Amino acid sequence: MTSVPARDLPVALHRQISDLLRANIASGAWPAHFRLAPEPELATELRVSRGTLRRALSTLVREGLLVQIKGRGTFVTPTTIEPAIAQRLSTLSEDLTAQRVGWSTTVLGARVHVPAAPVSALLGLSQDQAVFEVTRVRTGERGAFAYLVNSVRTDVAPGIEAVDFSVRSLFDVLERDYGLAIGTGRRTFDAVPAPPEVARHLAVDPGAPLLHLEQITYLADGRALEYSDVWIDSSLVKVTSILSR
Repeated sequence: MTSVPARDLPVALHRQISDLLRANIASGAWPAHFRLAPEPELATELRVSRGTLRRALSTLVREGLLVQIKGRGTFVTPTTIEPAIAQRLSTLSEDLTAQRVGWSTTVLGARVHVPAAPVSALLGLSQDQAVFEVTRVRTGERGAFAYLVNSVRTDVAPGIEAVDFSVRSLFDVLERDYGLAIGTGRRTFDAVPAPPEVARHLAVDPGAPLLHLEQITYLADGRALEYSDVWIDSSLVKVTSILSR
């Protein structure tokens, strides 16, 4: 948040707050799926009452810019339709292991760095906070089928850059080595043309259609933990959701 409402202006405080939040969304400072701070914290930051804040939030909810999910918080609404599919939060490696599929992992790069602003916002980081980013390729009997880029908060997993992720699963390290309780995750699927670097490692033509998965993982206490982009060659691997009603 870069400013607070001005009490000497002839504009209601809740409208000023609506304009401020709307500007954060329009500028991309708050990307799709960004989770706003809890109401008490946000009201304190803006120096207004929770009642005033709620009026502002209600305006943006009515406009379709925000969505409030009971027990989870207030999120920036995506600009595309995203039907929700409930399923167990598992990793690609866990699913492959459960299905007894042979595969291997190659680590292409690993670094600690300050991420791009959208990733930083989704993880709830300040502008100068670092993440651990690991880039990997998963290969099966028919060839490379997945290209993964994961970004993990280093403040909750210090020293994670020392782990060999060619032989360890990310969730396994976070849960077993760091004792973190992973609670929920949000996955978004879309079809995208293969970026040149991804295409090279998956041995497909640049621009070839790939399944893209974007995921934000949250701890049981609600804090964002990890952001990931995964590109999958769906001619080699099919993604299936097991659902119940």
